[in-house]
Amino acid sequence: MESVTTSAPDTATDQVIERDEARAGSAPENKELIRAEQAVAGKYIGGVAWTPVIWGLGNLAVWLSLWPLVFLDILPLWAAFPIATVNVAASYLPAHEAMHDIIARRGSRLHWLNELVGHLSMIPLILPYRVARLTHLEHHRHTNKPGLDPDYEMHGSGPVNALWRHFRNRQPGSTIGLRGYPEVLKRLGRPEVVLDGIAYQLVFYGILCALAWNGFGIEAVLLWWLPRHIGSSYVLFFLSWAPHHTNFGTGRYGNTRAWKSRLGNIGSMGMQFHIVHHLYPNIPITRTPAAYREMKPLLEARGCDLGTL
Repeated sequence: MESVTTSAPDTATDQVIERDEARAGSAPENKELIRAEQAVAGKYIGGVAWTPVIWGLGNLAVWLSLWPLVFLDILPLWAAFPIATVNVAASYLPAHEAMHDIIARRGSRLHWLNELVGHLSMIPLILPYRVARLTHLEHHRHTNKPGLDPDYEMHGSGPVNALWRHFRNRQPGSTIGLRGYPEVLKRLGRPEVVLDGIAYQLVFYGILCALAWNGFGIEAVLLWWLPRHIGSSYVLFFLSWAPHHTNFGTGRYGNTRAWKSRLGNIGSMGMQFHIVHHLYPNIPITRTPAAYREMKPLLEARGCDLGTL
């Protein structure tokens, strides 16, 4: 589904490599590892990634279709509820690809499509694209740093504790987790983006109230409100907790890991190869398994945490 071309890593990746070369000093083996990584990564970066376009817009279309199907008694609500939950959970990753300009690079003629997918894909999740993009890129800049990493509060002693922390963090009055994003945006000098979140919330709860007023309260709960809570927990669990909970380092090779998920790569939202994403964020998620397999000996030489994958 994707047009793959061989290209050198982008400017941001080059800057990371140059920085690491400086840190490596005169150690030729370190520089050799960096250049070998760059050669592998270059095979998987570039081209137009069509998979997230089809995924993001198709997933949204399926979710939107559930509403008339349920209202017209074509699809029972009990069957639509799990589909809606999957739709909400699946809505994040296409936008995530857009956050890194993976669908189409900035300055290219299709960059508008990158932004379109970013904005539309996460409508079921009620997470504004600009908010998600700015905070996610901040996570990459400051992974595992307290007070700087927006996802730091997802760290927990175990899976149950992590889910409980997420549940607690999204309660009214919380100033951490997703509810801490406004402070992150203010720190970044982008306080106006907070208005995106306010607008999304007003529209979301306005629609829910209107549906309930017109006798569709149960439908509103099971097609959107509850799937959103379940989906957001699923997304944060696999993107924020699972790849980082054993890795509290802040260095490029120690702030995340590769790991074997019981749910497989699809069930874990492609996060088994999260270490590749942090090293080279411009590699599309559909290409990270192949990139990981080729890069694995280099990561082992670095002493990275690769689990049993």
